Amino acid sequence: MRTAIPSAIVSSALIEAGRWIDAQGWCPATGGNFSARLSDDQALVTASGRHKGRLTDEDLLTVDLDGQPLESKLKPSAETLLHTRLYQLNSAIGAVLHTHSVASTVLSRLERDDWLTLCGYEMQKSLSGNQSHEATIQLAVFDNTQDMQALAEQLALRWQQAPLNWGFLVRGHGLYAWGHDVNEARRHLEGLEFLFACELEMRRLRP
Repeated sequence: MRTAIPSAIVSSALIEAGRWIDAQGWCPATGGNFSARLSDDQALVTASGRHKGRLTDEDLLTVDLDGQPLESKLKPSAETLLHTRLYQLNSAIGAVLHTHSVASTVLSRLERDDWLTLCGYEMQKSLSGNQSHEATIQLAVFDNTQDMQALAEQLALRWQQAPLNWGFLVRGHGLYAWGHDVNEARRHLEGLEFLFACELEMRRLRP
């Protein structure tokens, strides 16, 4: 059983992450959504339509792992279903950060396979479990859809084939990155964004 984390601590971490992510330009307008697990069956999530660089405690609400609000009139994003499905699939996941950077959005459209494969980059070592640039890492790529229930089911089916690590891409949409807590999710997000930018430049330079 996971030890419950005080919501004030989780809220502060998500608010700080939002300001940092906004400063990178990875969540323009009101795009993206963040969450962090509070306990085995609850998570704190950003409300729909809130600017991620200006989050306050009033922009966050608690949901169960079906994505339903608990004692709140705020509306969670429809994409909350992907966050909560990740928490259901892996009890070690403690935070999920969904962003809309240019690099992740463009690269996800260029990649036609179901997996984005990366190899040879030193920054791969920013991802937990990777010790060498020589390793080959893969991120799942899903087609975009407005049906989040359907996308959550696709995520679960892909996970049954092989558990996913660090994050996944949605074509023309962006990145979902996660970690044991908000800090690790931030590190994975930053490392993946660097890798995406490098891969885009490599593809541009190839004859």
